[in-house]
Amino acid sequence: MLMADQTYRGVLLIGDPHLDGRIPGFRKDNYPDVILEKLKWSLEYAARQQLLPAILGDLFDKPRDNPNWMIVRLLEMLNGEVLGLYGNHDVHYNPQLTPDDSLSLLVTSGKIRLLSPQTPWRGTIGGRPVVIGGSSYRQPIPENYEKSDPQEVVIWLTHHDILIPGYDEGRIRPREISGIDLLINGHIHRRLEEIVSGGTTWLTPGNISRRARSDASRSHIPSVLQLEITPETVHRKYVEVPHRPFDEVFHEAVVEMPQEPTRSEFIAGLAELQARRTESGAGLMEFLQQNLGKFDAAVAKEIQTLANEVMEHGEKSL
Repeated sequence: MLMADQTYRGVLLIGDPHLDGRIPGFRKDNYPDVILEKLKWSLEYAARQQLLPAILGDLFDKPRDNPNWMIVRLLEMLNGEVLGLYGNHDVHYNPQLTPDDSLSLLVTSGKIRLLSPQTPWRGTIGGRPVVIGGSSYRQPIPENYEKSDPQEVVIWLTHHDILIPGYDEGRIRPREISGIDLLINGHIHRRLEEIVSGGTTWLTPGNISRRARSDASRSHIPSVLQLEITPETVHRKYVEVPHRPFDEVFHEAVVEMPQEPTRSEFIAGLAELQARRTESGAGLMEFLQQNLGKFDAAVAKEIQTLANEVMEHGEKSL
């Protein structure tokens, strides 16, 4: 097991940065710089507060071909011990991390210590023995964990589809896992309520940013989760990551979409495409999603194929 060699007061959980060299969705700011600054702020906050930082997966939005300038910035800011998982966006061949994936560069260079069920972190935090284990994307969550000390705090990090109220796509139901005190999950982009099952508390802190223009994104407050460990307890609190108001970050929809499908959806989509020629092609893909159902299946398939080719060519041109 991996051992700590530094004094910490607690742990800082950093949810799914999704670093990207392009501007995603309908954001109107310089997202690549903004998200790097949010990650940098989180790491500097951890250092000031003597917290061990841990990234809950999806450090990158795309597993490969990330710009070199972004990798260099990461190498400069990842100082000291940083724990992490790989998420579904970090790996090209799900569910394995390979040498061609950008995250492998950071792991191999020692900038991120990758957790797994076989290689947990072990050390002393706040005067108590602590174990931090991890199950990356599609890695199994333990059925139980055998503590070596009754005072031991066991924290398990995951990047899974957990069935939490507010996230209906989940497949794994929270349950008591003997020996695990806190299970903290990435993957889900917004903060959800905690679930207590026996002696195990399941937490979903959400992302440190907002990538998509949606109602769920509008209500999400970008934050990190701070665990302060003392000999008596583990105190939890959310710390807001500096961010701008939603309406300053995202373009407004050009035309409000009607509740029932009508021809006006097509017109609205065309207006959105004309006004918001987003770098990621979000306008095009949203337009197709709203309107392809109106075409014959064969025609719709051909349109989607052409759109995918355009998007792929655009990515390779960057």
